[in-house]
Amino acid sequence: MHKEVLSIIFSISWLFGLAQQSFDEKLTTVSNVRMTINNVGTFGNAFGGSYDVLGYSSGEFPANSGIEHLFEAGIWVGALIDGSNVAVSSAAYDQTSGYSPGRAGYEFTGEIGNVFEERSSLIDNPNYSPEAISHQDFVADYSDKNILVPGTQIQIIGHDNPMNLDVHFESYNWNYSFSDFMVICNYSVTNNGSNTLEDVYIGMWANEVVRNTNITPAGQGGSGFYDKGGNGFIDSLSLAYCFDATGDVGNTESYIGHKFLGSEDKNGFHHPNTDSLFKVNYQTWQFNSVGQPIFFFPSSELQRYDKMKDGFNQWPCWDETGSPDPRCGQFQAESIQDQIKQSGNRSDLVSVGPFESLAPGETIDFAWAWVFAKKKEDGNPNTDNNSTQQSNLIANAEWAQTAYNGEDVNFNGLLDDGEDTDQDGEITRFILPTPPSIPETKVVARNKSIDIYWTRNAEESIDPITQEKDFEGYNIFLTKLGYDVIKSADLTTDLKVISSYDLEGNGLFYETSLASISLEEPIQFENDPKTYYYKYSIDNLVNGWQYALSLTAFDRGDEESGLESLESSKLANTWRVFPGTEVNEKFDQYATPTTPLTALFNKELKDSLELIKPFAYPNPYYAGASWEGRSSFEEDRKITFGNLPERCTIRIFTLAGDLIKTIQHDQNYNGSDIRWYQTYSNNERTAFSGGEHSWDLLSESAQIIARGTYIFSVEDLNSGEIWKEKFVIIK
Repeated sequence: MHKEVLSIIFSISWLFGLAQQSFDEKLTTVSNVRMTINNVGTFGNAFGGSYDVLGYSSGEFPANSGIEHLFEAGIWVGALIDGSNVAVSSAAYDQTSGYSPGRAGYEFTGEIGNVFEERSSLIDNPNYSPEAISHQDFVADYSDKNILVPGTQIQIIGHDNPMNLDVHFESYNWNYSFSDFMVICNYSVTNNGSNTLEDVYIGMWANEVVRNTNITPAGQGGSGFYDKGGNGFIDSLSLAYCFDATGDVGNTESYIGHKFLGSEDKNGFHHPNTDSLFKVNYQTWQFNSVGQPIFFFPSSELQRYDKMKDGFNQWPCWDETGSPDPRCGQFQAESIQDQIKQSGNRSDLVSVGPFESLAPGETIDFAWAWVFAKKKEDGNPNTDNNSTQQSNLIANAEWAQTAYNGEDVNFNGLLDDGEDTDQDGEITRFILPTPPSIPETKVVARNKSIDIYWTRNAEESIDPITQEKDFEGYNIFLTKLGYDVIKSADLTTDLKVISSYDLEGNGLFYETSLASISLEEPIQFENDPKTYYYKYSIDNLVNGWQYALSLTAFDRGDEESGLESLESSKLANTWRVFPGTEVNEKFDQYATPTTPLTALFNKELKDSLELIKPFAYPNPYYAGASWEGRSSFEEDRKITFGNLPERCTIRIFTLAGDLIKTIQHDQNYNGSDIRWYQTYSNNERTAFSGGEHSWDLLSESAQIIARGTYIFSVEDLNSGEIWKEKFVIIK
């Protein structure tokens, strides 16, 4: 069910017996963003383009929603050599199927054996490292120095004169509720060549495409998929963004943005806020189109460098009409901003500079953020793209800037009095305030109910600023019935607080006390070393349906510093739970050939039998059962068998006695054998009741079964007893 986050080194076996190339691909997983990052400098995977390896999401938000935002992206570095010769190295640019070794525009490569390091600041994470910045760091090195793909004879097209730049890359991802919408990227670019580079510009190229792939699959391609995006740039935030203007509107109410955060070189800190000569430029063009007079794809290094050192946001016609500037002739009736917010397939480029020079051995440090946000609904159409609709995006971008600023609270690039909180004499960046730890949670699905157990680990959390334990309480969240199938699921809004408990006697928050949820005696579960001190039960649920739930911990805030109460991420502790019948421990008492007949004349026995005999539901099954959702695929069907013993074999027959499907069941069933759960419940934390198993209504040979009456048998593998029942399929 869950795609494991695996890093791989895979080999490309080329036709001419060439050597192997290292390629490593990672997926961000701790936050609400699922973004593919690889060790050759690109982001996204071109929606499964020519070189996607693991089939990860490209730029999905919210996680597991199917709403994608990013085709591909990568950094550009441009400069002058010897005062006049233009050079530009790019990690990615306009190519219809994305990255492929040697393809023009993909000029950064990783050396053989050079793959990602994964780190985490979470102590209980297997990748824990004291060097980690965030809950999930990806660290890699790559370079533009190679004209051949390492280990091969494949020449990188158009990359004859590299600048010999080495790039150290780190990405950061947090699961805090106030930061689980962003991925921050930290770069160090070092000149390891023999030439001094002058008038250096650094940029991020991106082709952002916002579509709901559950509704419009990416494989459809062409204008039906790609030509629907609206674009924009917010100068004050150095933020370029994209949204769905006319594609899957109503099912894609979100933005993706990429934002310049700040930079440093030998001359100090650089940002437009502190350096009037330092510019942030925005460019956009029609994807891979050279025929546009202004919105043209820059196909040469000179054209790319010219795009980097100038931006539409510097032109008078950016937000005006009627400008006498000759560059603006075609925009007299419509500003550039108004034009690009209309639907189209565009690439965009945010570039910063100039950096005066980069001599051999010198380094430029800079940081970028990928920021995602839900649109704030204001009743206006998507194409309106007004400040109200953008408000969540703006707030999230400001949080990304806060993270980058770290100890540089006033964002002036200097360590002022009182800012050096770690007393190391240097600005420490990439710091966020910290809520309590995520409660260690165990969820048990039962018949029409769910039990939640958790430990006290959150109560031991120490605030990094006050150095005090500032835990205050817990929030319990649950979704409504059918949240996952009646609309585009978004757990950021679908999860609603159903109960809250906090410390009693300090006059803060609810004063509801933890006593009512405290167990009389702490308990442990088999094969689980944790000790659980709390329990909360949710009753009156509907069996067979999926519920999402979460447990968070929040602190009391810090009035002195003006910091509000912070809460751990509900998305980082989300469980997908399926209430249902529990393991049938009395199966062998009734599963005999004579029992059904006997029960006809014994009401007590009949009532007992109804409680524990295996059954199928819904029965009759109508094609497109309500719990199946919007999918029209036959593979997304499901019917469920309940009241199953611990270990059993389920066999499904026609009335003529033909066997069409055999299913092996045990109490650890997790739904991974059918597609429905992969589509609607792709999550690492799931809970099933143990006594149920679903079937996708496909035969052993994956054929769609016809309507009619069927027989299923359940054979208890412990006792050998067999029970038979009928169910009906209506189409």
